Amino acid sequence: MQIQSSFSLKKFNTFGIDQTVEAFVSVQTEEALKEALALKEFPTKFILGGGSNLLLTRPIKGLCIHINTKGIRLIKETKNAVIVEAMAGENWHDFVNWSISQGYGGMENLSLIPGNVGTAAIQNIGAYGVELKDIFDSCSAIALSDLQEIEFSLEEADFDYRSSAFKTSAKGKYVITRLRVCLTKENHKLNTDYGAIKEALGDLEPNPKNIAAAVISIRQSKLPDPKEIGNSGSFFKNPVVSLSHFSQLQKKYPTIPSYPVNKTQVKIPAGWLIDCLNFKGYREGDAGVHKNQALVLVNYGSASGNQILSLAQKIQQKVKEEFDIWLEAEVNII
Repeated sequence: MQIQSSFSLKKFNTFGIDQTVEAFVSVQTEEALKEALALKEFPTKFILGGGSNLLLTRPIKGLCIHINTKGIRLIKETKNAVIVEAMAGENWHDFVNWSISQGYGGMENLSLIPGNVGTAAIQNIGAYGVELKDIFDSCSAIALSDLQEIEFSLEEADFDYRSSAFKTSAKGKYVITRLRVCLTKENHKLNTDYGAIKEALGDLEPNPKNIAAAVISIRQSKLPDPKEIGNSGSFFKNPVVSLSHFSQLQKKYPTIPSYPVNKTQVKIPAGWLIDCLNFKGYREGDAGVHKNQALVLVNYGSASGNQILSLAQKIQQKVKEEFDIWLEAEVNII
């Protein structure tokens, strides 16, 4: 096990923030992960996945353990479905591509979401009308208290909008090691009603492969590649408001979009609210709002985490003043 001191995490977070950690180790096996977690000279452990949902605003104390475990395998197969397991360090989009190549359905709407498999479960990632919970079977995790492995069912994972037990009741108590999803072999439950998927499909047959290609095309047209411009995808959650609040907003903004959540609440696109305040393309030094998608904050080069956070707070305040809505950050701010 190679532990490096005063290690820069610039290449390990998609914002490209140059922040250091006291000590760093990358683990390729679950055995190495347990060994790193057991190191007593570093009582504080910081678990790092793909770094795609992270804004670093300060140096990190203790040992940063980078989860780099790889592997995808078929666990169970029936006539109509399969259960597939992926290691936590697998790149999420690579996992989606693998499932598409096998002819499986269920993951196509989640194409091109940055990050790794393990953090996908923590975040309950979602896009274009589909969330991870819709295909989730179970996951394995190591308990930090005794380093024993435990399994979480769908109910135990307690998924919510961009949240799970791993962000709430179980936060800081477990490290996810494996994720299992249930996918279809035929009679796929396709979701093409969200966003511009139907338009992007055109005359193509709606199947998992073509839907994945459509989603990738849409995302690439709207979202910057983190390899070219530092970003963490959607910075804010789409807010959920009461119907009465929405009705008041609709009087002033007749074209305000919404999606029903239940009989008493609707979800409003955060990007629309931000764009309405002319923040799209706004920039303060190297911290800015992307020109094509107001929901994405970007690092144009050398912005610090605090500079991006300051911009985020300015947006939150302006949205609150205009719409009486507080935007909640989707990224984890450290």
